[in-house]
Amino acid sequence: MLGKKVLITDDTAFMRMTLRNVLVKNGYEVAGEAEDGLQAIEKYMETKPDLVTMDITMPNMDGLTAIKKIIEKDPDAKIVVVSAMGQKALVIEALNSGAKDFIVKPFQPDRIVEALGKVIS
Repeated sequence: MLGKKVLITDDTAFMRMTLRNVLVKNGYEVAGEAEDGLQAIEKYMETKPDLVTMDITMPNMDGLTAIKKIIEKDPDAKIVVVSAMGQKALVIEALNSGAKDFIVKPFQPDRIVEALGKVIS
């Protein structure tokens, strides 16, 4: 469990920072941060993280497309969607595309830790 590497993907710096703080505090290592789906794929291939947190609505390439492309390259990729309320249809599509779980924003830190722990074990 300790030292698991996570790639954080979100287009807002505040959300990345919030996730980073929760992860680091709980013994995860942040492998990198991506601001959109394109960066997420690139950094995934570079850093080979144990897990990815993926926002859905982002510029350049959305999270759904990125999930599909990452899973194509690595069918064992572990991706947890972090999405805003009211994106239920998108979350279901993300899960159908290979995401393992989802967290709704605004999130409770312990929900993140629980979801990631479940997916990574």
